[in-house]
Amino acid sequence: MERVAIIGASMTQFGQREGEWIRDLLAEAGIACLEDADVGTEEVDHLYVSNMASGEFEGQTGVVNALVHDLGAMPAYTQRVDQTSSSGGAGIYAAWQSVASGASDVTLLVGGEKMTHRTTAEATDVIASLTHPVEYKTGVTLPSFAGLTARHYLERFDAPRESLAKVAVKNHKNGVDNPEAQFRKEVDLETVLESPIVADPLRLYDFCPITDGSAALLLCPESVAKEHADEYAVIAGIDGATDTHVVHERPDPTVMGGVVESGQGAYEMSGYGPDEIDVAELHDMFTILEFLQMEGLGFAEQGEAWELVEEGYTERDTGELPINTSGGLKSKGHPLGASGVAQGVEIYEQLVGEAGPRQVDAEVGLCCNVGGFGNCVITTIMEAGQ
Repeated sequence: MERVAIIGASMTQFGQREGEWIRDLLAEAGIACLEDADVGTEEVDHLYVSNMASGEFEGQTGVVNALVHDLGAMPAYTQRVDQTSSSGGAGIYAAWQSVASGASDVTLLVGGEKMTHRTTAEATDVIASLTHPVEYKTGVTLPSFAGLTARHYLERFDAPRESLAKVAVKNHKNGVDNPEAQFRKEVDLETVLESPIVADPLRLYDFCPITDGSAALLLCPESVAKEHADEYAVIAGIDGATDTHVVHERPDPTVMGGVVESGQGAYEMSGYGPDEIDVAELHDMFTILEFLQMEGLGFAEQGEAWELVEEGYTERDTGELPINTSGGLKSKGHPLGASGVAQGVEIYEQLVGEAGPRQVDAEVGLCCNVGGFGNCVITTIMEAGQ
């Protein structure tokens, strides 16, 4: 099996995109990605769209077929990938499979979501529909799961509340240097800790925003990549896993089994271990998730991620393992279907030296995209091509 490479990437401006709809966002990212790779639409064999809820948010279905038309990429095979908020990571997995299997020489993946035209209550309800029906009927939302888990984690591991706030401070600081991020503004510890309570002990700045946006990646066999680009990235390892649908059935609420299993699979396939990762993009939909993923992926022992954050281990410019150099979902924004693809865009840009002021010294990068509250997870490891 030939190795699968990434030769192009793009990300639209994330945020409130008034007057633009899902088709507009997808086309913008798709065109920019093909231009970045200098590949024509006629060369695209497969086209995947990562999207969770275009029907629920704006009554628009068939978005992937529409995108092929809008790009002029007929007769490319099309498929929509929906895996809730990990749809982007699942799209990377599907696109990787299409190339690794030999079915496609050029696969375009575009992830996107249009959300901000709905109220916060409406958007939260759409997202909460991914929970178990019994949980949903009782009014359970993902923020409530986050608050309960955060309280348990802080008490069980004697972690200071400030450690969670420092995740938000770090990611906002990183987002200032991302021109496509929704929030390009630093926040201080006091601002985070005094913001309105959402799900105690978590406050407003512990949560990512509702976002419009799109991102894209272009994948091909490594032999084809060498014909198109001097610099490219290779998907060295990738795996996905599913945890219980009902969150309270998990033996330990501070352990995300899908993160552990998908991480182990990606490490095994790539031949790399946690100590060899130079940069990581984690799914910080809530600040507590950054701790849980750090521990599930082996960057920290259970209950000790907060200590690494306190020590500055995850800082972009001074830490040993920079995490969420893009600003993460917290600052960059979280357009559901686009987030996992945008994680891949950031790691790709870090590995080929195109991250601008966010650039760190990296040869190997990891991204972890989480669906729901750890219900489904995709972990991808990339390395710089040679």
